[in-house]
Amino acid sequence: MAQRKLSKRYRLMLRWGIPSGLATLVLGFLAWTGSVRVDPSAIGKDGKVGGLTSVLEREIAPEMVRFTFADATHEAGFDFHHFPATRQSLLPEDMGSGLAWGDYDNDGDHDLFLVNFRSSIVASEASAAESGRCALYRNDGDGRFTDVAEDAGVDCSIYGMAAAWGDCDSDGDLDLYITAYGPNILYRNEGNSRFTDISQIAGVDDERFSAGCAWGDFDRDGRIDLYVTTYVNFQYSDEDLARVKQIKGEVNPYTINPSSFAADTNVLYHNNGDGTFTDIAQQAGVADPEGRSLGAIWFDFDNDQWLDLYVANDVSANGVFLNNGDSTFSDIGAVSLAADYRGAMGLAVCDYGDDGDFDLFVTHWIAQENAFFLNNSLAAPPSGGRGLVMFADRADAVGLGQVSLSTVGWGTGFVDFDNDSHLDLWVVNGSTLQDHADATALVPQRPHVFRQQDGKGFFETGVQACSRLGEPIVGRGGAHADYDGDGKMDLAIMSHGGQPVLLHNTTPAPGHWIGVRLRQTTGNTFGLGAVVVVRTKDRVQTAIVGAEGSYLSQSPSDLHFGVGDAEIVDSITVRWPDGTEETVTDVDVDRVLSVSHELDANR
Repeated sequence: MAQRKLSKRYRLMLRWGIPSGLATLVLGFLAWTGSVRVDPSAIGKDGKVGGLTSVLEREIAPEMVRFTFADATHEAGFDFHHFPATRQSLLPEDMGSGLAWGDYDNDGDHDLFLVNFRSSIVASEASAAESGRCALYRNDGDGRFTDVAEDAGVDCSIYGMAAAWGDCDSDGDLDLYITAYGPNILYRNEGNSRFTDISQIAGVDDERFSAGCAWGDFDRDGRIDLYVTTYVNFQYSDEDLARVKQIKGEVNPYTINPSSFAADTNVLYHNNGDGTFTDIAQQAGVADPEGRSLGAIWFDFDNDQWLDLYVANDVSANGVFLNNGDSTFSDIGAVSLAADYRGAMGLAVCDYGDDGDFDLFVTHWIAQENAFFLNNSLAAPPSGGRGLVMFADRADAVGLGQVSLSTVGWGTGFVDFDNDSHLDLWVVNGSTLQDHADATALVPQRPHVFRQQDGKGFFETGVQACSRLGEPIVGRGGAHADYDGDGKMDLAIMSHGGQPVLLHNTTPAPGHWIGVRLRQTTGNTFGLGAVVVVRTKDRVQTAIVGAEGSYLSQSPSDLHFGVGDAEIVDSITVRWPDGTEETVTDVDVDRVLSVSHELDANR
């Protein structure tokens, strides 16, 4: 019998699967025993990590710098200050907050919601009530924004964490969910630029320490559901403030160490279709009781058209949950090689290898390296059954590992900044370590922006792209959007205890582009979970609508594809969540293509 040649996926599995598995086990053991520690002596004054890993550093040639940004924060009219209070070394105060892009008024451009953390959690109620409030910046269409939060009824004063837009009542406009340390809020969009708080009526006003949240129609019933991560069971006491450890010269207060507090269960709110939700996380198998969960993302691991769930956990193994298609999930963390035991925060998905499946990027704590999990999943055999879902961490091989050793990564996302048809990457950084000179302050770090070079991986060109990206901040959330409609993707970053940063993409000669905006007539009206395939010449790009995992933040559901020098897109194929497939051919570039779909009323 002739010997069968190993497929590309099998070769990748053998090459990377075993080393990745061993690395996962080692990291898990080190974290479990408390051996993962920051060694300040390994980090130089320039922020780089010396030693053996220095051989992985990448030089930046002038021709690699292809996109530029300008700081447009003040020009755009943003007047917002996050957490206008004195930091008290308490975990809930240090973890947030995020922001969310979404067209709440359906005028065709992207508006921005900014989450605030109103005060110290030990402040008096009187002082807290007068402190920071959330903001809704309406896009005026001329490069400027106006804060309309008070008029819209969303200027809440809360200990806010995340925000996510989603049409949960299927009326065609975006509703808004906000998580918090304290009661979460669901605002229903009334369609007249006003919102109504329906949190209690809907049954989604969880009062625990919630963090990330993600909308997605996991059971394909045409209604979007909501997954909410719960971080830890934080209990404050005055006595705990005095408990401090010294770790190699670093002050580590008990009250900002997540390992000091027990993990809590997450929530999966099933949309009942009548304005209410039911938590089914336990019976669905995604409560993740051992995970200190900070974020989550819905995407299809194995291309079976069912949304799977990945959960980013801090000092605990990440959750990797495979959708069984019957409203339950299987925990496949061990076999997937993607259930890292590190300090995970932000998540981003892309099809890096242009092979039609989705790969995953995860930001981590200092000295742990960010991870880039290449999807090596094996298709189901012809005889039936399920395929094998398996990932391999290739961060170092593509230039995304070593560069992150000295930073704490949070918000992140893949986006094509120069429209050359290859996705770039941004990462928001900001330490959780206290400033030696001022215990009320956290150590700032500069954001990273990577340009992808075809066949060579990623190169960090942030400083060259914009002087503002060379200035350290205590970054947390972040999200991208083309807010001015010029076909170049811009970036918004939340700075803890400071002002947000709006970076306008000023790239002088980008490639062509095509935007894809999906709408369904009923149910899941924004097409969350739909897969879009764009073909131009010899390039095939694949993306999934709503696969948003940036830390506590959200980018718009519109998809953006750079297409380089192509003047016509050969075809755009949409695989809708109900299984229907549509293809549009010979599409003009440099515009947003709207594609609508009428759901079968008998579904």
